[in-house]
Amino acid sequence: MHVGRLIRILSHSMRRHNPAEMIENKDLTSMQKHVLKFILLETIHRDLYQKDIEEEFQIRKPTVTGILQLMEKNGYIYRECAKQDARLKRILPTEKAESLRQPILHSIEEDEAAMIRGIPKEDVELCKQVLWQMCANRKKMCNKKDSNYKK
Repeated sequence: MHVGRLIRILSHSMRRHNPAEMIENKDLTSMQKHVLKFILLETIHRDLYQKDIEEEFQIRKPTVTGILQLMEKNGYIYRECAKQDARLKRILPTEKAESLRQPILHSIEEDEAAMIRGIPKEDVELCKQVLWQMCANRKKMCNKKDSNYKK
């Protein structure tokens, strides 16, 4: 079986049982749930801006703007001016969203443990290294194709 197919099968399984889907709120679309999960996980470590969401999900600025406006309207996020540049708006989860962080983190930990059960730690680390290299190779390939199309 090709590597790409194996990755696709795993990816499909992970999408179907995604921790973001455990958010049972009717006021969030599936995409908003994924964005909220990303916001909750990333804001633990760093400041987050709209550009980060555009890059992570490979979606255009107007689409992200619409997603964030609805999430703000529904009380999941708020935006505040960045200290270094008032034109930039930091995205922050509200208390309503914060209440979902721990259950999502717990779900991710359970899923991860189930996926790697019975696999030696060294093999898991090697797999991560190989997958990162595949991502880098793929990015180079896509960038090269993109630059050829622009000529």
